[in-house]
Amino acid sequence: MKLKGRVALITGAGTGIGRAISELFACEGALIALNYRRSRDAAEEVASRIRSKGGSAISIAGDVSRETEVRSMVIRTHAEFGRLDILVNNAGWSTSVPHHKLEELTDEIWDRTLDTNLRGPFYCIRASVPFLRQQPGASIINIASTSGATGVGSSMVYAASKAGILTMTKSLARALAPQIRVNAISPGLIRTHFANRQDSDPVFEAEARATPLQKLATVEDCAAVALFLTADAPAITGQTILVEGGLITLGAVR
Repeated sequence: MKLKGRVALITGAGTGIGRAISELFACEGALIALNYRRSRDAAEEVASRIRSKGGSAISIAGDVSRETEVRSMVIRTHAEFGRLDILVNNAGWSTSVPHHKLEELTDEIWDRTLDTNLRGPFYCIRASVPFLRQQPGASIINIASTSGATGVGSSMVYAASKAGILTMTKSLARALAPQIRVNAISPGLIRTHFANRQDSDPVFEAEARATPLQKLATVEDCAAVALFLTADAPAITGQTILVEGGLITLGAVR
């Protein structure tokens, strides 16, 4: 087991990419703290399933945009398991606003998006660093998005928030080295609840046909990359790995 005995705190862990990472890390022996804000039943279901397979998992409520809740979440994780080795910043929020409709991008949307997607990961990292520094091989993974590189996405501020995560990943990789590695994963369009589309939405099929690999990446693909960065990449920090079937890297199939 690649993560045997190590403790991972994963935000937004009840659904989608966070859920897949939680389950894979647990299979590799990690003790899991699953954070959620609203998806209580989903997070507790994942924790229960991990425990039913002989693993260790707890679910913890907390809004990552509120520093007091973040610090409480991190302290509880450390109190429960006695250590913290891995932090995965997966929690995010978005709402669809066409980029050309500037007047619809309200201050409320700006604030909530940046508070959750950019300020939240920073709060989680700042609160976790004292505990992470105590463990050799500590790792932080930020879940970004290809929109951070392309400027395309559900809203202009969503893309900006993910671009900020990519820059912050590099800044923190420098600031926290050599004790803690910091990397990012940028998924493309993935069939998740967060994408806010039905599975039958033709956008999914069109995007799949456009990728060089002729298929969309999955939450399991993202989890596999997270495991690689955590367990198998001791010389990698400050990097972003795109998980998008080659669409952004190589361009659309013509």
